[in-house]
Amino acid sequence: MRVCIFAASSSRTDGEYSRAASRLGTLLAQQHIDIVYGGGGIGLMGKLADAALEAGGKITGVIPAFMKEEGWGHHGINEMIVTADMNERKKKMFEMADAVVALPGGIGTLEELTEAITLKQLSLFHGRVIILNTLGYYNSFLSFIDDMVKGNFLRHEHRGIWEVAATPEEALSIIMREQQDTEEWRRTAKI
Repeated sequence: MRVCIFAASSSRTDGEYSRAASRLGTLLAQQHIDIVYGGGGIGLMGKLADAALEAGGKITGVIPAFMKEEGWGHHGINEMIVTADMNERKKKMFEMADAVVALPGGIGTLEELTEAITLKQLSLFHGRVIILNTLGYYNSFLSFIDDMVKGNFLRHEHRGIWEVAATPEEALSIIMREQQDTEEWRRTAKI
């Protein structure tokens, strides 16, 4: 199994976010679950990668050429795939993933998470989409999605596209559960 992780590149966040990223990296490695992520060497991405490597895990980075040229890539991971641009990066990451976990992050992470939800809604991605809601980070986002449902911009049924975990342990538990989701979400995408 391979899990795609989307996470912040910022190193200036609350230490609890870093601890959660490190813990998730350790847990995944201990379960022999391979990781694919954005290839960054700093922030939550770097913490996740460092912890996974320290625990003997396999981690693959996918980074656009311009980021590699800027020196933003992690230098110790097992494999680094360099893409032409951001769109090719995301496409490659989704192709490689059996599940997606979004850790707290900025606009880029939010965009990746919403693309995962969109792809699943259109039945173009069939893996789990998990939101790691450390310190309630995604509470406002989840409330905004509830507003979309109330306004009939998103079907009530589509709340089943993603799952929310409060801790890395809970996220791992969701990943390890046998996937029952065989829903063809595309059939209910049109409102």
